[in-house]
Amino acid sequence: MTSTLFTGGTVFTGESETSFVSAFRITDGVIDWVGDAASAPEPAAGQQSVDLGGRTVLPGLIDSHTHPALIAGTAAAAECFPPAVTSADDLVAVLRTHGAATADPASWILGRGFDDTKFPGRAMPTAADLDRVSTERPVLVWRCDAHSAVCNTRALEIAGITAETPDPDGARFERDADGRPNGVLTELAAVDRVSSFIPAPSRDEQIDALVALGAELATRGIVAVCDLLSTRIEDPIGTFRAAAQRGLRTRVALYPGWDPAEPLADLEPGDREGRIRVGGVKVVLDGAYSNRTAWVHEPYPESCDHGLRLVDDADVLAAGDWARRNGVQLAVHAMGDRALDRVVELFEDAEPWLDGIPSVRIEHATIISDDYLARLRSARMSFGIATHTVFFFAEYDGYEQALRAEQVTDAYPIARLYEGLEPLALSSDRPATAWSGADDVMLSVGAAVRRRTYNGIDFGPEAAITVAQALLLYTGRARLLSPLEGVGLLQPGFDGSFAVLDRDVFTVPAEEIAAVRVAETWIRGELV
Repeated sequence: MTSTLFTGGTVFTGESETSFVSAFRITDGVIDWVGDAASAPEPAAGQQSVDLGGRTVLPGLIDSHTHPALIAGTAAAAECFPPAVTSADDLVAVLRTHGAATADPASWILGRGFDDTKFPGRAMPTAADLDRVSTERPVLVWRCDAHSAVCNTRALEIAGITAETPDPDGARFERDADGRPNGVLTELAAVDRVSSFIPAPSRDEQIDALVALGAELATRGIVAVCDLLSTRIEDPIGTFRAAAQRGLRTRVALYPGWDPAEPLADLEPGDREGRIRVGGVKVVLDGAYSNRTAWVHEPYPESCDHGLRLVDDADVLAAGDWARRNGVQLAVHAMGDRALDRVVELFEDAEPWLDGIPSVRIEHATIISDDYLARLRSARMSFGIATHTVFFFAEYDGYEQALRAEQVTDAYPIARLYEGLEPLALSSDRPATAWSGADDVMLSVGAAVRRRTYNGIDFGPEAAITVAQALLLYTGRARLLSPLEGVGLLQPGFDGSFAVLDRDVFTVPAEEIAAVRVAETWIRGELV
């Protein structure tokens, strides 16, 4: 038996906004006592002690909506996020450098993360820009929302996309004035028509990428994640479990994507158990606000465009039936107000099928009015929400163009959600977020407290919450949203997983919150 007593800290337990202790003990990886050091139990045989030196401790953090499988499946892609890339010239330069460093001179040159709303004139890059990277090698770079992309002329040729190629359902091949595809691939079905020709990384490469990502998450204090599109790699549960055998320490709940053309097989015994488990199924109902593809009631400002609905009711209900039959959650990507309304219309009167956690998760949930929140609470169905503050912080330029003035007070209203819906989490959506290091929890906490964008603009300040409230949405409240067991609280019976900060996030000036760093992360009693 291995036992360690940790004393001398300011320990936020995650139970409530005011729940702090100064000491706790971990035995064989699990917390078995929490309290004040003066009342610590008698030492167990061979018990060790660690002095926290007055530092602030948080429960191991939960990122409730992120994309490890996508990152592992595109490990060869160069990062093209703001603030490093803010023009087409920057994008071309990064991709040229990345391509020159690639061992295989005939391979695809890939990138991810550009945000055209930060480019001069908000100009979307096109094939003509990426042809400056290479005319001989295929080039593709995903937009920051991961719903759209741009490719060069060679990639269009490989995919066989010409002026005569019809647009896929729920997506578009953008075109020039003469009707020829210009390399801009709007929404997932269009992107997939090109990206399906990119050779997938080997299984070993994917496993290694997941192990490396777990180590990177630990530097952020993140010990558990929900992967909200795990089918971005082959055999996700087998691959993640192989990564765990190779050193991945993170708890992971997997949410495979629902493909109407290839419905998922039912789960096998054991798939819903263990540190790596299937948590649900994800269906993508609409697009994103930052590129005006979220499905909305009223048209976007100065347009007749209502965004894109990506799947029909029958497909959403089929995914829900699969979730019910297999005893897991249904997670629905819904950003636009029309998409959000449709989720409730489809499920509000249905019987929940899970106990303890919501049967239906709503992902992103950009526009939430008081009336909508009341509707969620009064529904027969059990709903939860994974939302963000990093979105408005990083992507204000896009939201400024996409939101009507009367919608701003309902955009990511975190204070309203905090008071009105218990299963609630903040999350990163990395890498589908327009910022480098989007899974830095303190970046999101700072945005939740300040309600200020990257360029200093106030965004719905009435929706601000406190540091303690924001951290609960990464710990004690976040754990209520998903089947990630043993994390979110520093309480007996929970994993001995926690983060030690380099300064006290509860007392630093608000403008310094985002600069707080994780000094140490411990997972199940081990310093990692």
